[in-house]
Amino acid sequence: MMDPLVIFTPSGKRGRVPAGTPVLTAARQLGVDLDSVCGGRGICSKCQVNPSYGEFSKHGVTVKPDALSDWNAVEERYDRVRGLKEGRRLGCQAQILSDVVIDVPPESQVHKQVVRKAAAVRDITMDPATRLYLVEVTEPDMHEPSGDLERLKRALADQWQIGTEGLTVPLPVLSKLQPALRKGGWQVTVALHRGHADAGERILDLWPGFWDGRLYGLAIDLGSTTIAAHLCDLRNGEVIASAGVMNPQIRFGEDLMSRVSYAMMNADGAAEMTRAVRDAINRLVTEIAAEGSIEPSQIMECVLVCNPVMHHLLVGLDPVELGQAPFALATSDSLSLDAAELDLSGLNPAARVYLLPCIAGHVGADAAAVALAEEPWASEDLVLIVDVGTNAEIQLGDKRRVLACSSPTGPAFEGAQISSGQRAAPGAIERVEIDPVTKEPRFRIIGCDLWSDEDGFAAQTAASGITGICGSGIIEAVAEMRMAGVLDARGLIGSAAQTGTDRCIAEGRTHAYVLHDGRTDGGPLISVTQSDIRAIQLAKSALYAGARLLMDELDTDTVDRVVLAGAFGAHISPKHAMVLGMIPDCALDRVTSAGNAAGTGARIALCNRAARAEIERRVHRIHKVETAIEPRFQEHFVAANAIPHATDPFPHLSGVAPLPDVSFNTGGGEDGGRRRRRRG
Repeated sequence: MMDPLVIFTPSGKRGRVPAGTPVLTAARQLGVDLDSVCGGRGICSKCQVNPSYGEFSKHGVTVKPDALSDWNAVEERYDRVRGLKEGRRLGCQAQILSDVVIDVPPESQVHKQVVRKAAAVRDITMDPATRLYLVEVTEPDMHEPSGDLERLKRALADQWQIGTEGLTVPLPVLSKLQPALRKGGWQVTVALHRGHADAGERILDLWPGFWDGRLYGLAIDLGSTTIAAHLCDLRNGEVIASAGVMNPQIRFGEDLMSRVSYAMMNADGAAEMTRAVRDAINRLVTEIAAEGSIEPSQIMECVLVCNPVMHHLLVGLDPVELGQAPFALATSDSLSLDAAELDLSGLNPAARVYLLPCIAGHVGADAAAVALAEEPWASEDLVLIVDVGTNAEIQLGDKRRVLACSSPTGPAFEGAQISSGQRAAPGAIERVEIDPVTKEPRFRIIGCDLWSDEDGFAAQTAASGITGICGSGIIEAVAEMRMAGVLDARGLIGSAAQTGTDRCIAEGRTHAYVLHDGRTDGGPLISVTQSDIRAIQLAKSALYAGARLLMDELDTDTVDRVVLAGAFGAHISPKHAMVLGMIPDCALDRVTSAGNAAGTGARIALCNRAARAEIERRVHRIHKVETAIEPRFQEHFVAANAIPHATDPFPHLSGVAPLPDVSFNTGGGEDGGRRRRRRG
């Protein structure tokens, strides 16, 4: 009988351990980032974890309710004295009895996740949906009896030309009206939300007399891996604070289809994921309000962008239809909701939430936000916009026509499914260079500005250590291996004899390239294995094939420029992306980063009502190409497996980064490789 399999999220690290192994011990054995300062005595609470139960098709396991040992006296005492959140266990006390999926929450990680989605500087015309209005209301009159609310509505119409026929006032706000009017001497400051189109007006809050406070809004990019938020001043659009957290749904599956599968196979699965993401947003609101030194009640509005599966799970809609053709959305229109309807208790009780429209079943509101930020419909030249997360959303177009598609890249670009992979956190390798002559690497890690071969690197990295490799690091490592001749066009790593470096070590019938060996100091061996190369090939092939399908639709083999969106675009060099064949060949100076374009689009919609109407109109004109039913997708996918590509020429790339023409056989014998003279 095999030992239990333990899978840790969000790192994705997994392994088998003997039954009865404490979760904390298993985490240490597998190199999982789980904190503990009390030596496993159940005192510090740093090792809290969230076990998940049910069927996980992505991981190939079914987690039974008794997968962990029962609560013991230590956990019961800790819960009684200090309290454990529902569903939490102490990793030092809970023992693994059968296959289990364990989520390590951010507060239990030594090296906190870096959510790299900063707000880009952007000029935005301010016309927010929620504004403050000082209103002077006539006093009640015995001869013309009317309610205070009716006279407030009349004052809004007379003094601010605001139509009040459909104006609504939540009951808790209405209860504040009479005391506020009398305390303010018949003047009140009103926070009024003016929805576009038919959404109507709504009073969200009010204060006696002139209130000189500020109103704030949140622009949230709800990704499948990370949730990033920007706190904005609704008077001038200034970003007061930015914050991000991991999406706790990762423990139910790293990619979207795994989460749909979890919802299908577990009766309460969808509701469980809905609760998890709403709780995470509430924690994020509390954190960002504290960082911005404001009261959460001042946050009157929230704009959310997300992919269709996240959209349905957030709203509380069943995502199952999105897991099968024809990938039908419950609704593709924008949504205007009360925060209370989404259980977003961290905002003002009357706050409004706006969700941008989705483009199609697998091209969501986040893609609409990217389009709003980049405006491909206004481009004179043909622009390819690539937003890569766990799912790649791709847009191609110009003034004549805009196309969009989604491609299932998976989480490899984010460091998951990689042998030494990890999320972006201090200690993770994020930049790599390999000398083409000596084949020796140098690298940089998150948290240190020095390269590994520079003086002072060891001292500056002593605290964090060198812990693994994140998404940007693995992409650069594979591209550098190809440029240095350690990797051939088919994606095969050569042996030490074939490549001329002992950093290529045997691993079964294949080889791996060693980036860093910290074992003598108790650290990890960080290498790029043949399986890692395969994971990157599959991800980049899906991305490139999606782009080629859009190019086929426009009958073109070239694009004029490429925009890389998201954290991916901000941290990957265009040259490395092109060497891998992630994007079509293009002049490197025409490949730019848009940063977190989805977040920028959310901020534009937050600060400008007309932008909401604009994107609602535009999404109906964007032509969706469905990769799942396009016969040429598989053909493009197979050809894109080569690095950079089996058939497509890369003339711009060859001019700046000529690639060695090496070929290694699969057996890895000493004489199996050969070097061919470049043809042509």
